[in-house]
Amino acid sequence: MKKTVLFDLDGTLTDSSEGIVNSVRYMLEKKGLVIPDEATLYSFIGPPLTETLSKLYDLTENESQEAIAIYREYYSEKGIKQLDVYPGIIELLTELSTIYNLAIATSKPEVFANRVIRETGLSKFISHIFGADLAGERSKKQAVIAYALKELENKSTIMIGDREFDILGAKANHLKSIGVLYGFGDRKELVEAGADIIVEKVEDIPDAAKEAFFM
Repeated sequence: MKKTVLFDLDGTLTDSSEGIVNSVRYMLEKKGLVIPDEATLYSFIGPPLTETLSKLYDLTENESQEAIAIYREYYSEKGIKQLDVYPGIIELLTELSTIYNLAIATSKPEVFANRVIRETGLSKFISHIFGADLAGERSKKQAVIAYALKELENKSTIMIGDREFDILGAKANHLKSIGVLYGFGDRKELVEAGADIIVEKVEDIPDAAKEAFFM
């Protein structure tokens, strides 16, 4: 059985910042909430939306779900198309797919993750896509990774992502993790979360993956 590499999606394989930020702006405007500065808008990328809405606006669970429904109005029609695959990712996945089983573990709803992977042409490299459910019962990265591991039944697995949520989710599931610096996180965040390896460039990932599996 091939070893498995779990990839985060937003900020790791795709630069989805434009579509997510535009969807957040749309949601906040329709809800009559203050639109924050650019850096704070970018903080919506990665964690579950309910978590960020509660932290920034003190919304209740019901209020957050109403806001998320508005977010998805824009995202499902426009935001999902406003992204780019990072340079070098096609070459990376081409190389790694000959050695490992490649799968996605994302806090993005699985239905949207499937669309992104299909429409960006990455589906030929990816065996499985694991994401959040629309009801919000499986939204945190820890839960998504646990779901992935249960479905894959593969004990030899590592996680690659750009945010602390990826690293902490991997640790909670006893996986080695690789943090990438070209996405939406930074070195301080990844170090504090406990990433086993941190890489700067897409081209550094194959060697890092090999190293992680032998840790």
